[in-house]
Amino acid sequence: MKKSTTGLLLGSALVVGLSGCASSASQSSGMGDSASSDRAWYQHPAICGLAGGLIGGGIGYSVTNDDDETDGAAVGGTIGATAGALLCAEPNKTPATPAPKDTDGDGVIDANDQCPGTPAGVAVDAVGCPLDSDADGVPDYQDQCPGTPAGAEVNALGCEADLVLRDVNFEFDSATLTMGAEGILDGVADKLRANQNVRVRIEGHTDSVGSDSYNKDLSQRRADSVADYLASQGVDRNRMRTIGYGESQPVATNDTDAGRAQNRRVELGEWE
Repeated sequence: MKKSTTGLLLGSALVVGLSGCASSASQSSGMGDSASSDRAWYQHPAICGLAGGLIGGGIGYSVTNDDDETDGAAVGGTIGATAGALLCAEPNKTPATPAPKDTDGDGVIDANDQCPGTPAGVAVDAVGCPLDSDADGVPDYQDQCPGTPAGAEVNALGCEADLVLRDVNFEFDSATLTMGAEGILDGVADKLRANQNVRVRIEGHTDSVGSDSYNKDLSQRRADSVADYLASQGVDRNRMRTIGYGESQPVATNDTDAGRAQNRRVELGEWE
């Protein structure tokens, strides 16, 4: 057989054989670390390099003149060994960069979060702290009086004074809350649950229609009814104190319907 024909056959063997090793090695590497550690013996770079060297040396020997056979074999062997080792080498694996942690899930990563541990669902600012829209020191999710004027001194509820629970009304001549009143108290309860460190006073007031003793009893029952509803919504009853003042603390005249309506009220304040 002519040397050129021999070189062609060996060259084909080199391409086919090393391509097969490289393909197998690449597939094994793609299957993960455990698969990579179980690679077949013939996929090892050293084996591929040895095979490449032998085949490359044969090619070099076959395609050179008789006077240069030794040099041709050496050069071919070096090139074949290098090519075989590179083809079967494992690709470089760049470690995956871990995703930044956001432990409280507020959208601000821990490294930048100045208020870690924000409760789930609470709106935060750029540094991860709960929003305080009126800047009164009580965050919005705990503030019973949002929109307090700038610079105003507030209590732990975020209010300048006791909060009149507007539209918290009762059935006629009773302590039964209306459905509308319950909806308003749901919002109050949400913020009280979020503000566990505050205790509250719940005060009942009436107009002057009826006897003093009757009105005092009715106002107490209404204050208790509010506290009971808040407790049913998860506010600890021990955090609430109820007081019925009857008609003794009017905020408007009792001579008009509008005035009497203002006097029939329930107030929420901080219990210090």
